Amino acid sequence: MSPKEVVEFAKKNNARIVDIKFMDLLGTWQHFSVPVSELVEHLFDEGLGFDGSSIRGWQAINASDMLVMPDSTTAVIDPFMAIPTVSLIGNIVDPITKEKYTRDPRNIAQKAEAYLKSTGIGDTAFFGPEAEFFLFDDVRYEVNQHNCFYEVDSVEGTWNTGRDEAPNLGYKPRPKEGYFPVSPSDSMQDIRSEMMILMEQVGLSMECHHHEVATGGQNEIDMRFAPLVKCADNLMWYKYIVKNVAKNHNKTATFMPKPIYGDNGSGMHVHQSIWKDGKPLFAGNGYAGFSELGMHYIGGILKHSRSICAFAAPTTNSYKRLVPGFEAPVNLAYSSRNRSASCRIPMYSPSPKAKRLEVRYPDPSCNGYLAFAVMLMAGLDGIENKIDPGEPLDKDIYALGPEELANIPTLPHSLEDALNSLEEDHDFLLKGDVFTQDVIDRWISYKRENEINNLRLRPHPLEFHMYYDV
Repeated sequence: MSPKEVVEFAKKNNARIVDIKFMDLLGTWQHFSVPVSELVEHLFDEGLGFDGSSIRGWQAINASDMLVMPDSTTAVIDPFMAIPTVSLIGNIVDPITKEKYTRDPRNIAQKAEAYLKSTGIGDTAFFGPEAEFFLFDDVRYEVNQHNCFYEVDSVEGTWNTGRDEAPNLGYKPRPKEGYFPVSPSDSMQDIRSEMMILMEQVGLSMECHHHEVATGGQNEIDMRFAPLVKCADNLMWYKYIVKNVAKNHNKTATFMPKPIYGDNGSGMHVHQSIWKDGKPLFAGNGYAGFSELGMHYIGGILKHSRSICAFAAPTTNSYKRLVPGFEAPVNLAYSSRNRSASCRIPMYSPSPKAKRLEVRYPDPSCNGYLAFAVMLMAGLDGIENKIDPGEPLDKDIYALGPEELANIPTLPHSLEDALNSLEEDHDFLLKGDVFTQDVIDRWISYKRENEINNLRLRPHPLEFHMYYDV
């Protein structure tokens, strides 16, 4: 919609409120609302001022004035507000220079799309994430000087088979047996259907939904691929809808990669491809129907994967999921049908339009704008420098012996390891001023100071179990 059409759209839907959403550096939507009387055409050129000093990862208090510029193409009616509300996603600019703010993730994603076009390699990068999540019935946690604990619970949790539920009906998926069972073992069909319908209502194109592998209420809803920035917008609506529908059903949703010990964590496989003039550039006559350009894209992803992890698996909890030999692919290799490889070429369809790369180590705790941009920049670096990905690995990596595994590089073992890799390998992100050095430095310093150090300094409950009687 154009600005004029947004104003008409608000009147048609009897909107009383306009809600402006934007992204902090780490990946959480922020927002504020104004009366619909403020929704005039020049708002989209002049923006709305706000204090950015309290936004995570942003500006210091001595330069905190910001402008948010609403994007008219993102207008929808928020499906959760009792008072009719038009929702708009905005970009952040400096109020004096009107330059795009370098730490705004949406600006970074837009620059990545522009860089792709400037290279002449392609004109569109499509991304399609598969975000998994848990729906719990209760969550409690506390971190103090003298105590620390967490507890989650789900009516589907296999640990509740012996609980007095007056009556306990017993349909609770066992660990690693939650993939695709029908009702009553899958108790969340209608909730996922409601989520999917609302996602379509706000403009997302959806494909399917299903229960996922883990016990305790793990789920997945798949959306169709979209251009990079649009896909990142869609991912934010996806998370927003999942969390709010869960709340309306007196449940709580989490995109934490590893909330339950001893069962599968939540990943976010990311499908991606580059097109030009309406033609898919990854389709060809090589391995698994891939083109030489597509193989070089894989080469770039594999070369820079340890740095990519700093954005695509960006939490300390991410590395409770990325564990060798368990559930998530940590070995840097590519294959076609082999799901134990970190990069996979899906073989569902022979159509050139379906030819894409699936990167399997990201998780849904990431900021989609940054994670998608980083992967695109890594892949483009592979194309520009003709990086050879080596031979495919079609064996089950988990079944390989130590000697064979020794020749396969691995992902970082911790967030600190990933940040160290990013510190050493980020020149490919600075091309076209897509990421600035300031953004890289701020990301690393924020993660070290506010996440790694916070975890490092605190005793863990397991340490009492292991060491209290030493």
